[in-house]
Amino acid sequence: MKTRGLGRVYLRGSVWWIQYSFRGKVHRESSHSADGGDAVKLLRRRLGEMGLGRLVGQDAERTTFEYLAQMVIDDYRVNRRKSERRAQEVIARLRTFFGMSRALEITSDRITAYIRFREEDPKPPQPATIKYELAVLKRMFTLAMRAGRLAQRPYIPSIEVRNTRTGFFEPSEFQKVLNRLSEEVKPVAEFAYLTGWRRGEILALEWRQVDLKAGTVRLDPGCTKNDEGRTFPFRALPALAALLERQSAATTALERESGQIIPWVFHRAGRRLEDFRTQWARACREAGVPERLFHDLRRTAVRNLERAGVPRSVAMKLTGHKTESVYRRYAIVSEADLAEGVSKLALLHGRPAAVIPKRTTGTVLAQFSQLRDTDDARSNRHRPSNELKTREKKVVPKGGVEPPRGCPQRILSPPCLPFHHFGFTGWRYGAICCVAAADAPPHVHLSTLRGVVLAAPCV
Repeated sequence: MKTRGLGRVYLRGSVWWIQYSFRGKVHRESSHSADGGDAVKLLRRRLGEMGLGRLVGQDAERTTFEYLAQMVIDDYRVNRRKSERRAQEVIARLRTFFGMSRALEITSDRITAYIRFREEDPKPPQPATIKYELAVLKRMFTLAMRAGRLAQRPYIPSIEVRNTRTGFFEPSEFQKVLNRLSEEVKPVAEFAYLTGWRRGEILALEWRQVDLKAGTVRLDPGCTKNDEGRTFPFRALPALAALLERQSAATTALERESGQIIPWVFHRAGRRLEDFRTQWARACREAGVPERLFHDLRRTAVRNLERAGVPRSVAMKLTGHKTESVYRRYAIVSEADLAEGVSKLALLHGRPAAVIPKRTTGTVLAQFSQLRDTDDARSNRHRPSNELKTREKKVVPKGGVEPPRGCPQRILSPPCLPFHHFGFTGWRYGAICCVAAADAPPHVHLSTLRGVVLAAPCV
């Protein structure tokens, strides 16, 4: 059976085959079925692929899970990704479920079954772990499609992860934990508490990256999580400067004693510190904060920077946060911070309105309101006492409704307006300064009023 230009199906022995042409090349493919209808469906599928301009053909049938896994490993190695070892661990877990499958057999329902299989494990992993495994699986299909081995990939659902931590250390809590750490680990914890750097960045720090004379410590590009370099000027932070000087003196003494060069800033008898999670967990448990992680020191440093009023852009450069969205997750507000904010609000409500200081750097409307009130006060000086008392009676609010003012207001055009300031009279483009010499605060400069269109009473 053959249709001109659309290929044909034919019987070869007891198995039906298909034949079609794509870009001048003839392709023949077995349907592996004795039913001619299966061959027709296969031919239509191939024609659909050709209509999209991408013929997958038998490559998709031959692509297995192992082939996809090797593509991911090669991609990690070529791009020199630091998470290659973790990716191999994830592939090993995926292999237990999809190991004997072809790529076309990994469908959406089987992926959902894999998620259920992982969640029903006797020791179920965290949702973030399953999400990362699905991300590696999705990367497999993306690379296969890019290489032309597959025409499409199955739908891979996403798992919602709610693992935002809120742990941080108060100074007293950190001191308790610090007292229970070994002498080799104490400097690492202090450095993390003061700088907010990651544990891997601190342990990999070498003396060539520390300039004691200039008072800076730097991380080279490529050795951080986001591959960006970083500099921390510790001379302005006496606690950090003293820490590095003590560590330098101890390292120099050990080098003279052992006769070897120690490149690491933080070490254990000349050897680089690798892992101290067991010691950290025991110290936190004995200090009464058993759920705290070493990474909580990074959150604590970010919170301290926020409390100190450091601009967010500067703080992100010091801690190494690349995006502000992640930085905001670390800028934790404690209950003490909330209580302090409510205390300030209570002071505001408890203070009489007459003694609330006027803002001079507020919005245009706020500046207009302040100057309008000042102008009314000036005009009242020259009014007779009887008229002033009558006017005061008229402006008493009734029923919570603001009464009309004594005279209408009009907007002065900004080109050239008179101003009075500290006994002088002159002209200023763009604004009128109607503050009398007696009423003008000494810290208000005329430049704060320039370019603001104000209102003045009609003359």
